[in-house]
Amino acid sequence: MSTYARFPLTLVRGKGSRVWDDNGNEYLDFISGIAVNTLGYTHPQLTAALSEQADTMLHCSNLFHIPKQQQLAEKLTALSGLGAAFFCNSGAEANEAAIKLARKHFHDMDSSRRTIITATQSFHGRLLSTLAATGQDKVKVGFDPLPPGFLHVPLNDIEALKQAVNEQTAAVLLEPLQGEGGVNIATGAYLQSVRKLCDDLGLLLILDEVQTGIGRCGTMFAFEQAGIVPDILTLAKGLGGGVAIGAMLATNAVADSFGPGTHGSTFGGNPLACTAALTVLDVIESDSLLSNVRLRGEQLRQGLQALACRFPVILQVRGQGLLIGAEMSVEVAPLITAARDKRLLLLMAGPNVLRFLPPLNVSMADVDEALSIVCTVLESTLGAGE
Repeated sequence: MSTYARFPLTLVRGKGSRVWDDNGNEYLDFISGIAVNTLGYTHPQLTAALSEQADTMLHCSNLFHIPKQQQLAEKLTALSGLGAAFFCNSGAEANEAAIKLARKHFHDMDSSRRTIITATQSFHGRLLSTLAATGQDKVKVGFDPLPPGFLHVPLNDIEALKQAVNEQTAAVLLEPLQGEGGVNIATGAYLQSVRKLCDDLGLLLILDEVQTGIGRCGTMFAFEQAGIVPDILTLAKGLGGGVAIGAMLATNAVADSFGPGTHGSTFGGNPLACTAALTVLDVIESDSLLSNVRLRGEQLRQGLQALACRFPVILQVRGQGLLIGAEMSVEVAPLITAARDKRLLLLMAGPNVLRFLPPLNVSMADVDEALSIVCTVLESTLGAGE
């Protein structure tokens, strides 16, 4: 079905931060499958681990204990400080599970609290429930009636959030950094205030780290940079390094509301997906990729800020780690096309924001090359600059 406005490009293989099309042309990929290919393409450890697991067992029903799933749950809960994990197949499914768990938690407390407050410009997935949670009207057109029980307030406005809370409020659902919505950062002070508000009022704090988690922002989870811990956390995208997996983590007190039969997934947490995730986490640690994310992210950010001095069309450079956005005074679609013609793949985050999402193991040379191509594109489309 025609659900994707595809680029006129057919990619057939990749290695590291590079991909090749069906005509043999090589591209520097700063999309990474939309923040999925954490280790780039054909990483030897990931390839070997998947091959070995495929030769052992691809899938096992969740009716049975799955050792790799148990190992991954232990690893993620230890890293996050949360108590238990549920595995699914995508970020939308992880957010659906989080919404259900929050409501079930209050049901079990004999409370009528069900409403979840999210931020404008947020994006939480394309299921009906996660569309309702999303704070962007453009993705909702034609899918009414959407499930009730969601309110939206501006990001970083704690007073607006306080005014929206009432006796029906169950949880606040936020992205620490809105990726699809424009690379908008929830400030540390705001997240701390939201955490305190939830604590004071007995609400749950749900953080959607589908795009920001697993090292993308320079720490394993973006919430660490605010010095807080959520009650519920959702992950997907980079967790499997290219293999589909989602995860929803929660404190033990909240997770207890998901008993047998309350939620499930046929494919979620199967041996192959969990092997991929365990390998990704191992390589992030063994190869010091969090440090690389911070270094290369700063290199990319400084390079874009230098270009902003030459080209005032760049209004602001923002982001964390290797999730960087350059807000422009013009629409970025022509720039993305021009960059692709120069063999650099970029993404937008709304009509006026260029989004940079290279693999976490991207090299200094690759970042320099990307910046050089962006400079060439700006010169060719806008002139020599100031």
